[in-house]
Amino acid sequence: MHKLVTRVGLAALATVFLAACGTTDTTGSSSGNTEVATGGRLFATADTETAALGSDAEPGVFPRTVTHALGETVIETKPERVIVLDGGELDDVLSLGLTPVGLANPESAAGQPSYLAEKLSGVADVGTINNLNLEAIAALQPDLILGSKLRADKLYPQLSSIAPTVFGIRPGFPWKENFLLVADTIGEETKADEVLNAYQKRADEVRAAIPGDPTISLVRFMSGRIRLYGNLSFIGVILQDVGLPRPAVQNVDELAVEVSPETIGEAAGDRIFYSSYGAPDKTDEASVVGGPLWNELQAVEDGHATPVSDETWFLALGPTGAMLVLDDLERMLAA
Repeated sequence: MHKLVTRVGLAALATVFLAACGTTDTTGSSSGNTEVATGGRLFATADTETAALGSDAEPGVFPRTVTHALGETVIETKPERVIVLDGGELDDVLSLGLTPVGLANPESAAGQPSYLAEKLSGVADVGTINNLNLEAIAALQPDLILGSKLRADKLYPQLSSIAPTVFGIRPGFPWKENFLLVADTIGEETKADEVLNAYQKRADEVRAAIPGDPTISLVRFMSGRIRLYGNLSFIGVILQDVGLPRPAVQNVDELAVEVSPETIGEAAGDRIFYSSYGAPDKTDEASVVGGPLWNELQAVEDGHATPVSDETWFLALGPTGAMLVLDDLERMLAA
């Protein structure tokens, strides 16, 4: 199981099991970017368990049987009326040129990601991620529902009775594998490889533009907790793809390490990027960033601690969001 580790001081470690996305983690089998790129693919993948899902159909050919987190689903024809149940699947289908007919909204008041807003005109609301409106979903007469086992495991029987339903295992660090599963399900395998190859080419360009090997520290302020993000996170995978090193405490095959305001010194790195999940006034961001321990960090003294967009760096979970993160890295780190 991929874990989130709580650190107290510099020594004591208490393991906490959470779900592997921006806010949660669940079981998995492998760590970041261990698979060698093959078959014309320039990109690596991070999770062999999710990478094993999909179909063996020829690209674009239907019907096909898709193996997914909760079994097998037959897709008779190329889907056109798709409902997505989370932000990752939303980014995925839009990145493949398909606008969903319905989507579930995040639980937070922030709503859908602003970077996708212009593509969502007329898309129906089917409730929130944790409170789906099954009647609204059925009324849209979808021919495919996309989600994840982590988010909607218990509703799978009801959803699959409405339309063919395909679930990934978890959102988060397997974002490329989830994208490939979505592409396989809708018959856009070739397009998905093109998108991820372009992403990796861009990641290589960004690395070439960054002088030296600055260690990148990621700090996320949340209600009642502070996380330093590890390799098994969306942003952690992106940093590995770019080839940027991490501080030792964050160079771990975990979602994140938790620290407190009193141990914020463990966020040290050559460059620090930080954000708040939800409203900053609901987190410790202001008190920590305004406090003496934060301001004693060398990166802060050097002016190298920078706020970033939480919705792209931590919540995007798809290739369109990942490309925006690459743009940010180049803008903030390039010579």
